[in-house]
Amino acid sequence: MLRRTICLASLTALATACGGSAPTQEQIDDARDKVGVALVAASQARAALELLGLLPVYTCGEPRRTFVGKAAESVQADVGCVTASTESLDAATDAVILSFPEGSCEVRKHTVSGQTAFKYSGGEDRMDLKADLRQLKVDGYSLQAEVGYGTCADESRYYTLAEGPLPKNPEYTFRVDGRVGKRDGLPVIGGTSLVFNGPGELTGPEGTSRLTFTELEYELGEYAPKEGEGLLETADGHTVKASFKTTLWRLGKMELTIDDREPVTVPVVR
Repeated sequence: MLRRTICLASLTALATACGGSAPTQEQIDDARDKVGVALVAASQARAALELLGLLPVYTCGEPRRTFVGKAAESVQADVGCVTASTESLDAATDAVILSFPEGSCEVRKHTVSGQTAFKYSGGEDRMDLKADLRQLKVDGYSLQAEVGYGTCADESRYYTLAEGPLPKNPEYTFRVDGRVGKRDGLPVIGGTSLVFNGPGELTGPEGTSRLTFTELEYELGEYAPKEGEGLLETADGHTVKASFKTTLWRLGKMELTIDDREPVTVPVVR
């Protein structure tokens, strides 16, 4: 009996030394709030990439101006409330101009207003697209992001850079350097799901925290990712890992791991 008691005591001490204890409710609430703020930053990157997916991806070998005309026609046909036009900016650059009316233009389950230009530069062997989306509003908030891609040549790269004051949380500024991920069975861009990765940071009253988003998969129009992971390294020296799984996503929940403590399942903050 004494030996069993000693063994149990040793196991308890080992577990304490290596972590594994349950977090307190205060720690859970604080971590959940921090992840909620990080998800607002991620949603800026996600919304920008969703808008990038409105236009078809350039087909290598096609004349640029021919493609731009087809792209404008395609987005106009897919989104009835948008006005799409083309403009030749110079000998090497053509643009698709998208204008969204105020108030009632629904795009991929979001209300979008404002105007932006998708600028295509290059030729049949290499095409680069850039769009500054800062003149757009999504669901009433300014979209503080730019998007683009380079395709043909040796590789294709799709990206978004989102940064500025955080919507809904103006006491924070953020930066997310997002890259579109590739997952079997999903189109790279323009499908009904979107996967992205990238580092970022949040600066607020507590200081600057680092973000890492890994294989976050979103269904179009959804706030929370259905798969993937977000890692938050807080300004006060803690780590919070948010794990997203389809089974939890259906319930509006996520799994949090605070430092090396036991993971807990909590509702997603909206």
